[in-house]
Amino acid sequence: MSNHDLQSFVAELESRGWLKRIAAKVDPVLEITEIADRVTKAGGPALLFENVAGSAFPLLINAFGTRERMCLALGADSFDDIATRIRNILKPEIPTTLMQKLKKLPELAQLGSLAPKIVKRGLCQEVVHTDDADLLSLPALKCWPLDGQPRDFDASAQPSTTTGEPGRYITLGSVFSKHPETGDGNIGMYRVQLFEPKLAAMHWHMHHDGARHFRAYQARGQRMPLAIALGGPALMPYAATCPLPPGIDEALFAGFLLGRGIELVPCITQPDIAVPATAEFVIEGYVDPADEPILEGPFGDHTGFYSLADYYPRFHVTAITHRRSPIYPATIVGKPPQEDYWLGKATERIFLPLLQTIVPDIIDYNLPMFGCFHNCAFVRIRKEYPYQARRVMHALWGAGQMALTKIIVVVDEHVDVHDENAVWFRMCSNVDPRRDIMFTDGPLDILDHAAPVCGVGSKMGIDATRKIAGEGTIRAWPDELEMNPAVKERVTRRWAEYGL
Repeated sequence: MSNHDLQSFVAELESRGWLKRIAAKVDPVLEITEIADRVTKAGGPALLFENVAGSAFPLLINAFGTRERMCLALGADSFDDIATRIRNILKPEIPTTLMQKLKKLPELAQLGSLAPKIVKRGLCQEVVHTDDADLLSLPALKCWPLDGQPRDFDASAQPSTTTGEPGRYITLGSVFSKHPETGDGNIGMYRVQLFEPKLAAMHWHMHHDGARHFRAYQARGQRMPLAIALGGPALMPYAATCPLPPGIDEALFAGFLLGRGIELVPCITQPDIAVPATAEFVIEGYVDPADEPILEGPFGDHTGFYSLADYYPRFHVTAITHRRSPIYPATIVGKPPQEDYWLGKATERIFLPLLQTIVPDIIDYNLPMFGCFHNCAFVRIRKEYPYQARRVMHALWGAGQMALTKIIVVVDEHVDVHDENAVWFRMCSNVDPRRDIMFTDGPLDILDHAAPVCGVGSKMGIDATRKIAGEGTIRAWPDELEMNPAVKERVTRRWAEYGL
């Protein structure tokens, strides 16, 4: 069972020796990033900065920076445990006897209890600021030197800023929105650049559900209510990043992960939006389609490069609420490994059963760290017919967020896709470039700066499987070297005798 809120999660991290408190005064402009970057890359602990310059609030970072801490947040021993729960829902065993049916009743009752529950009051509203709401009171980070300093734009078109230092961002906020027609809720994790005490930029890509909701409000000529929640259930940042199908509320999925429905409380100034009752901070506000968009960025991103400045909706703050003694959660992104690697790895493992319902050929897959989630995928299949690898590539390029994958490498079932050298070995040994590499065009991640057009470009599929008849011109395919199992067992048994 996952910890209920961020405060109890921090307490659990500390009790396990997985958190380090830092009493020294630190600057949220660049200094915290440099500290966190070093600690994260070394596999170090979560960090709680108790004295952040310019703010009265402590800051938590690197809370999810290892597999163990990510599993703790999800309330599971491993990512595969959650994948198994999803697999059991997708392919349930149908009870045939009375006793089996009785055993199923608790499972069915639990599924009915996973929907979010609306409550009247929440800890997140112990302190309320409306007229005096001030984004700049938060210890928001400036992560990288060129953040918020656009180039190649008309300087007169750049927005004014009263942050003192341009390029400060909310980096771990869960953005809550609701579709104006269907009422479907969405929780997304979008970066938010601060400009003035009550003005920020809402950065969502055209593929995101938040942007889809915004277009619906735009078509109706209505303001779009929003809320940014920081903290709450420890698994909330993960739920906000999940690649769920449109119309599936991340709050419901959070309840599934938590094992019970999360408690939501209506916002004070935006009552159509409900947020986690145990959140540390909630920033309420709206975007108005009639507003001129604001120039946001650049931003040092998870690709290891700055994503370019562009125009995004203005987010107007109507209230900031928080607990009496809140903790401000933050993260940084940049050249991997970073904390977000473990959020992505959790998704890779947890969503394997769902991906297999779309592409049943897949045995396993790996999104390697160097691919930054969307640039590369290694896929393992049980090959049964010619060009099956190409079929799998095309299926993945039509499957949700996997559609943005730029390079797909497909290998045979005996290859461990998590052993990256094993994949490269097959790619170099099993591939004839003209015969086994294919190219296509389609949507790419907005952050792919190599694409000739923003969000659109070419993709490459590499068939690194053993070739069979029907796959073009092939010679007799040699057997791969493998020692006799009996000899391997004998050598293992006698290893101590060799004195090695």
